[in-house]
Amino acid sequence: MPDILGLLMWPIKWVLEAILAGAHFGLEALGMDPASGLVWVLSIASLTLVVRTAMIPLTVRQILSSRKALEVAPEIKKIQDKYRGKKDQFSREAMQRETMEAYRKAGTNPLASCLPLLVQMPIFFGLVTVLQTANRGDAGVGFMGVSLAEQFQQASLFDAVPLNMTMQHGFEQGNIAVIATSIVMTLIMVATQFYTQLQIMSKNQTPAMKESPMYKQQRIILYVIPVFLLISAWAFPIATMFYWLVSNIYTLIQQLIIISKLPNPGSDAALAREARMARKRQRQGLPAESSETTTTAVEETPVIVNTQRQQPKRKSTKAQRDGGPK
Repeated sequence: MPDILGLLMWPIKWVLEAILAGAHFGLEALGMDPASGLVWVLSIASLTLVVRTAMIPLTVRQILSSRKALEVAPEIKKIQDKYRGKKDQFSREAMQRETMEAYRKAGTNPLASCLPLLVQMPIFFGLVTVLQTANRGDAGVGFMGVSLAEQFQQASLFDAVPLNMTMQHGFEQGNIAVIATSIVMTLIMVATQFYTQLQIMSKNQTPAMKESPMYKQQRIILYVIPVFLLISAWAFPIATMFYWLVSNIYTLIQQLIIISKLPNPGSDAALAREARMARKRQRQGLPAESSETTTTAVEETPVIVNTQRQQPKRKSTKAQRDGGPK
């Protein structure tokens, strides 16, 4: 029976190996020692940046989908209230049908916000597989040949932290450098993950979103993922943890930019951005002119419309002209 999962993961691993080997070759061309652990760490960091940058369109789509979901949230709540307390099969199917129809009309779906995460999962799994294969000194599916794999297998950061070791190996072998490196990286990963999610929940959520079931799920995720990271850090090699660490830092910076430049309308971040823009206009001396121009335009428009609609005056004027000769 063919390995279906292996066949599906083959193209992902091939691309990851191409990026990893390409970054390694580029750093070697710059004169760095290709066998050093620092070169491999920088290669993994480069791989992370390439993958995450390629996913920016998905992130933008996630933002737009989340905002559309926010717009349709009141209608979804009405549907839920309509079928509240009804447990029969017909009511459940009707509620699901009406909910999906509401999302369809809004141009989004409940899974749109999870799309980047769903894409990252096979990529992360593929990277773990690639690095595990290299840790054994075996050739990969593409550019990670035996020579590169053996080089990676023997790579050590600052000649003290082998990249193929885990925190568990560090405790078993009494390697203080590995233990300290793993703990520091784990703490940074947990802190960045927690702070990123906390910023999203505290600054980029509207009052309506904070009352939705999705917000409650996010509160659970806020504490579940750090616990998962703490558990996973025990078994993941140092090399894999570097990918996770750089990815978390990338996500944190990305979210800070999004919250600052593209906040959800009605959120605390949006109000803060409006306040910043108002202060900026004030420093430039624009608020008074802008307000005056806007007010003038708003006030003059009804006058123009009303003047055009005063048909009786035009008829009266015409009647006077017609009646003049008589």
